Amino acid sequence: MTFRNASHPVRLLDLVRRLIPSWSANGRLIDLPVHRDIVYVGDIHGDRKAVELLFERFPLGSDMLVFLGDILDRGPDSIGSLSLILERQLEAPDETILLMGNHEAWAATQFKPAGFWLSLSPQDAIEIADGLGHLPYAARHPSGLFAAHGALPDVSSMDGIREVVLGSAAWRALTWGDWSETPGAKPQAASRPLFDRQAFDARAARLGVQVMIRSHQPTAPMYLFDDRCLTLFTTTSYGDGERKVARLSARQSINSARDLELLSL
Repeated sequence: MTFRNASHPVRLLDLVRRLIPSWSANGRLIDLPVHRDIVYVGDIHGDRKAVELLFERFPLGSDMLVFLGDILDRGPDSIGSLSLILERQLEAPDETILLMGNHEAWAATQFKPAGFWLSLSPQDAIEIADGLGHLPYAARHPSGLFAAHGALPDVSSMDGIREVVLGSAAWRALTWGDWSETPGAKPQAASRPLFDRQAFDARAARLGVQVMIRSHQPTAPMYLFDDRCLTLFTTTSYGDGERKVARLSARQSINSARDLELLSL
């Protein structure tokens, strides 16, 4: 498969503009179908090669792809990585889901490293950030598998995620939240709220979550909370440097994160 040169901010801006209406219409919580094979993709962070390998492995018409956010910054080609994903989403919106990571949320809060955002003109940065501010926060599957970039939010019900406001405490949990098995552990930074096992159990029970799949936290073990939480990376920047994805088969029941099939690109 040949990928054209997508590494230009003008092309990216056009793609964002064209996708804003569908992102807005779909809302903050995506309901995934039970009859599709689904591949979950962790942080990309400018690793365009990972995106190309992914699309070669799972071409259009095969598995549905759910990106867990953080496509941008750190790596060598943020613009190309995000542009390829958005091109696929335009072509096959029912097969490609992109969730908001903290590195897509420049409109809500600024952070470091931010090489992608700082490389743009001020006007392009504002417009792209405002557009990506419409991305969904999370995706749920009928099996009880819940996908988001960071952690579970402290909301009263799953449908409450649809009302979460960009920049709020619940949004920060979803996009910036870290997990720890250690009660009372201190967060790495003020911008990264840290939640323990008690919070996971209480929120998962309230939201009807059996298993969570997420990315974001390179210091986290791959499996947490008696294997009910999987932290996944698809970039060479984190973890053991191996590009991994996780696959859920159509109509598969799930009791543990280890029920998901881990694949290397």
